[in-house]
Amino acid sequence: MTDPTTQPPGAGLAAPGVEVAAESSDGRVQKGNETRRLVLARAVSIASVEGLGGLSLGRLAGELSLSKSGVFALFGSKEELQLATVRAAQRIYRDTVVEPARRLPPGVGQLWELAQRWLEYSRTRVFAGGCFFYAVGAEFDAQPGRVRDVLAESSGRWHRTVLEFFEAARAAGQLRADADLEQLTFELVAFLEYANALSLLHGDEAPYARARRSVLLLLRSESVDESLLPPR
Repeated sequence: MTDPTTQPPGAGLAAPGVEVAAESSDGRVQKGNETRRLVLARAVSIASVEGLGGLSLGRLAGELSLSKSGVFALFGSKEELQLATVRAAQRIYRDTVVEPARRLPPGVGQLWELAQRWLEYSRTRVFAGGCFFYAVGAEFDAQPGRVRDVLAESSGRWHRTVLEFFEAARAAGQLRADADLEQLTFELVAFLEYANALSLLHGDEAPYARARRSVLLLLRSESVDESLLPPR
């Protein structure tokens, strides 16, 4: 092993310019990440209204005053852009709807909060076109490929999440022991998605109130203690 006291002056130190190059590289990475976030924020908004087919690297570059080559370098192809857009939407959906409800104690109150957050997510147009996944799911449900696979997996994850909330509520002793949890999951999701569809089609918020009433009646019908939920 070399004795560090015998090394020549400057040994072990970075060569001139190395630190500057590292800082420059870090700056480029940060700028690239910021540009990616900017592009995806616009992409999820477009796709929720026009579908993932409405996305193009050139369009996004033009609308955001970016170079097309720079946007292409970030995503590489339209399909990669579509996949990245779905993943960005998944993060927004999870942070807006699922995680706040997940922080509550298991039970029918948690299920009620999950439904409430979903309806507000749609009503307040977190995505310009209402529920992002309702819109793009209809677009790709008959088109085999990577995008459809990701959307199908996302749909399955949402179904499993709702089912897990129902299972947790039953384990907490707040749902009837003989409750058909798969059926309850199907019905709850159907109420939410139909309210989203009707509201978008007719420009009317009334479907959200009807969906809330339907979800409340559903939960009260299977709850062991109706006082755990709001009154009818």
